[in-house]
Formats: sequence, C-alpha cells, structure tokens
Amino acid sequence: MSNRIYNVLFNTHTVSGIVISVALYVIFFAGSFSFFRDEIISWERNEPVKEAGLNGTNFDQLLDTISFKEPVYGRDITFNQHYEERRVNVSLTPSKDTLAPEEAATRKFFYMDRENFGTYDYSSNYSIGEFLYRLHFFAQLNFFGTSGYLLAGLVAFFFLFAVITGVLVHWNKIVTNFYTFRPWAKLKTMWTDAHTTLGILGLPYQFVYALTGTYLIISTSVMAPPVLTFMYDNDTAKMYEDFGVSTGNYPMNMEKQQAPVSINALVEKTRDEWKAFKVKTVTVYNYGDTGMHVSVEGVPSDKRSFTGKGKMVLKASTGEVVYEKSPFRDTSYLDGATNVLQKLHFGDYGGLGLRIIYFILGIVSCFVIISGVMIWLVARDKKNVSEKKKRFNAWVVWIYLSVCLSIYPATAITFVGVKAFVQDFDPVRMTRIYEIFFYSWLVLSVLFAIKRDNYFINKYTLIGGALIGFLVPVVNGVVSGNWLWVTLSAGHYGIFFIDAFWIVLSVTTLIVGLKLKRKKERSPVKTTKKTESRQKHLHAEQV
Repeated sequence: MSNRIYNVLFNTHTVSGIVISVALYVIFFAGSFSFFRDEIISWERNEPVKEAGLNGTNFDQLLDTISFKEPVYGRDITFNQHYEERRVNVSLTPSKDTLAPEEAATRKFFYMDRENFGTYDYSSNYSIGEFLYRLHFFAQLNFFGTSGYLLAGLVAFFFLFAVITGVLVHWNKIVTNFYTFRPWAKLKTMWTDAHTTLGILGLPYQFVYALTGTYLIISTSVMAPPVLTFMYDNDTAKMYEDFGVSTGNYPMNMEKQQAPVSINALVEKTRDEWKAFKVKTVTVYNYGDTGMHVSVEGVPSDKRSFTGKGKMVLKASTGEVVYEKSPFRDTSYLDGATNVLQKLHFGDYGGLGLRIIYFILGIVSCFVIISGVMIWLVARDKKNVSEKKKRFNAWVVWIYLSVCLSIYPATAITFVGVKAFVQDFDPVRMTRIYEIFFYSWLVLSVLFAIKRDNYFINKYTLIGGALIGFLVPVVNGVVSGNWLWVTLSAGHYGIFFIDAFWIVLSVTTLIVGLKLKRKKERSPVKTTKKTESRQKHLHAEQV
C-alpha cells in the first residue's frame, strides 16, 4: 500500500469515526441492554413469561373478551407476538360489513394481557426495555417521519466504512499489534494499543452489526411512504408481493357463522402438523362470518432449524387447509437471507448465554469508540498546536466523555426511578420514563462537563453508576417483594436475571472505577554536573 493511499484511508477512518462517535456509542450502549429487552419488561411488570411466542395462548377466550368490548363481525383480527412477553399485540381492521356500526369502521390497535385480559394502548404499555430498544435506533427523534431511523442508518453505514478502513489501515501490523499492550507507556501509546487490541477482538461482531444494522434500517426506509410512492406508485399490494409478504384476500359471505368455531383447535392442528414450531402471528379473517379463515404463522425452533418461516391458512368452518408453506421445506432465498440477518443482529438464536456474550462485546465496542476519541485528543496535544486549538480540543473531549459515559448512571437511575415511582400503566407512563432518563442524562452530562477532568469523568461515572445499580434489586424487592431468592425459587428466571445482572455489572464497574488511577507525568531526568561533563565529552568525540 502506497503512503498516499494509507494516508487517505487513515484520515477517512479517523474522520468517519469522530463524526459518528457519540451516536455510535449510544447505539452500542442501548443496543447492548436491548439484548435483555424481554427480561427487563418481565422484571418491570412483575410478569414472568412461561411460553415461547403465542404457544399456549387461549385465543378463544381472548376473542370472547374482545367481542364483549368491541363490535367484531366482519373484521380481520390479528394477534402478534414479536418478543417474549405476556402481553400480545392485537390489531383490528375496519369491518367489511356495510351494515356494521360506526365504531367498527376504524382500525384499532392495543396490547392485551394473556392471563388477566387487561388492555393497554402504546403509551400505557411502554417500558424501559422498549425505551432502550428504540433508543438504539433513535426512534425518539422521529419528529419528521423517519428522521431517527435515517440517522441510525447513516451511522451504521459510516460505521461499516470505519470498520473496513480500520482493517486496511492496520492490516500490515494487525497480528503484532494484537499482542502488544503497553499500559505504562505514554498516553497516546496506551490508548492506541487498547483501541487496536479490543478493536481486533470485537472485529467480527462489529462488522456483523454494521452490516445487519445498515440492512435493517434500509429495509425499513424502503417501506416508508415517500419511497413507496416513488417506487411503487403507492401500490402496497405490489410492494408486499415483491417482498414475499402475503396480506391474504378472503371475501366475506355476508352470512353469520351459526356454530361456534374453536380457533385454539385450528392453531393446535398447525402445531401438530409442524413439530417444534413457534407460533408468532394468528390472524382471523372475516370474524363471525361463514367465510371466516384462520392464518397461523411462525418460525421453527432454533434447535430444529436456523432459518425458515411457516404459514398455514385454514377454513374455519371445516378445518380445511387452503394454503400451506412449510417452515422446513419451503424456505425461499429471501426468507432465509432475512432470517439470518435478523438473527445475527438480535442474537436470539443461542439463548441467554449468547446474549450475554453479545452484551460484553457491545460494551467492548463502546470502549473502542472511547479509546479512538482519546487517541484523537492526545495526537493533537503537541507543541506546534496553538493553545486556543488545544483548549477547543479539550472541551470537545470533555463534553464527549460526559455525554457518553453519563448514560450508564442515567440508565441505572431510570431502572430505580421507574420501579419506585412509575408503577401505574397509564397514558403518562411513557412520558415519565422519558423524563427520568433524559433529565438525569442531561444533568449528569452538564455537571461532568463543567468539571473538565477526563480522569474524574471516567472514574465517577463508573462508581456512580455502580452504586445506583446496586439499588436496582433492592428497590425491586421492596416495591414488589421479588427478592432474588424469591424469584429464583419460583422459577421466574427473567426477573431474577435482571437483578443478578445489575449486581454483577455494578460490582465489575465499581472495581474498574476504584482501580483507575490518575496517570502521572514522567518527571524529567535530573542533570548533574557529572552528567553534563559526560555529555560534553561525548559531543566532543562526535565532533
């Protein structure tokens, strides 16, 4: 590689890394916690989850409860379970019956508890797990359409660019640099060694996340209304057909079903046909009509197959199968590729152990980002740089470190604050979570930035976050009675895990914070008369 190409790659790697550093840190930090989204929700709501997906759900009772509250004849009713939680997503289309009452002429969406049949809208159903998950792709910034998603997509794309250029820049010394770590050397050397070593360790993980993150954001943006209008002339049916998504078209007979139909039996028929099948979506078309059909969709168990997507549509009155797509035999290239990318991104194919490994690699990636910025600062602390530029660079890093590192204690404060003070699932719940997290993050960022001390910021964000983190299992035990020994003995492992996770995380960060010592500058070597005489003698010999 010529010097010119090397310099171009080095500069683009540095610039792209600096530009996206804060946003990328937030993505990795919030995304790392999002691996435990389901456990966080279970902990927050005191709702242990026993069944995977919609398996074990009593659809007949859910439908009876909904029909008692809403006019449902002629509507398509969809039950969806994206994540492992006790509440299920319910959506109702407008009724196809021209004589239906006015309240049945609009779409409806809500969440429904599968055990007590309580219903919640989006705001009252909001949780810390949902908040952190959506924060990692900046959904909170969607003031103008999909602006937050597009920002996350750009960050993922530039991160992919930074990963590739970083590998090319370090390629010649990638092996030797991996085994080199000099923590007692000068500051720039220490940060460079840490950045290179940890960067190489997390390289496969970071590349996978840059690639899959870019794909997921692009696929979301492609289905956005402006793109849909431009590419498909607003033809949603054509778009869904191209993407392999079947919407289902089953006309009504305009005749009410007289004999009751068991949806549970039809779902069980599908599960009996496909063993190790995880039901994710159940749709009832034309509810209550003789033309009623039931669609059962899902994925195979991870132990049975890594990819696959199955769907079976049955005529409700007879149980006749009118459409079948086996998750084991009929997996298309599009389904397989999509499954692989999604599984790699969400890390949900190897159980809790794999997600813990993903979490650790995510936090390591956060340190790689921090060390890269510190290299940038130390590299510009030279004699030929003016004091004005040095002060500017120092302020940039003070603010950067304060914003990035304060997110840890702010997250701990959110867990404690929500559990202690936001116990009601009402429409203001979402706002309260926003207030606790963003206000605490803002206050901590300002206070640490005013301190203007990188060592202080590093040390006390870790210690402060650890001390607050120790309160998480304590507050949970006091408020809900779910002490660690209680949840462990009851088999509520999701709730137990979050309390144990915060204890381990707090102990680790507390030890690291206490071990941090302010790096002392090397004192200059004292020059004695004997040393001066020796230097003069050597100089005379050279002359």
